[in-house]
Amino acid sequence: MWWLGVHGGAGESTLAALAAGSRPAQHGWPMADTPGTPSQVALVARTSWSGLTAAQRAATEWASGVLGNSVQLVGLVLIPDVPGRLPKPLRDLQHVIAGGVPRVWTLPWVDAWRLGPVDPSAPVPKEFRALLADLQLSPTGPVHN
Repeated sequence: MWWLGVHGGAGESTLAALAAGSRPAQHGWPMADTPGTPSQVALVARTSWSGLTAAQRAATEWASGVLGNSVQLVGLVLIPDVPGRLPKPLRDLQHVIAGGVPRVWTLPWVDAWRLGPVDPSAPVPKEFRALLADLQLSPTGPVHN
């Protein structure tokens, strides 16, 4: 399982640190190690205008077929760029982009991750746990109940 950050600071490294058996794609489409076996990829973006438009470009590239059968896009993970409610124009853009990907997960703001590195041994919020369960991945640390 690969996390493809569609822009710098998207959160792909954070997700990889939280999900056992997954890797950050370093902002480029990963190609399968085994021919004929597509790489499972989740796009990752912040909810700013620039993050959402980068996600839209990546989803469009995937949908164009240029990647052939080398990538299985599982969906888009959106991580807030700031705490609080998303403004209506960004919610509307998010809704448009959601129509072009198989699934969208919207994760909560985690203030501790803004202040320091991710601690994989710290509890994982329920929305992250749901994402990992949907993708059949295990968290690297404990979970909140």
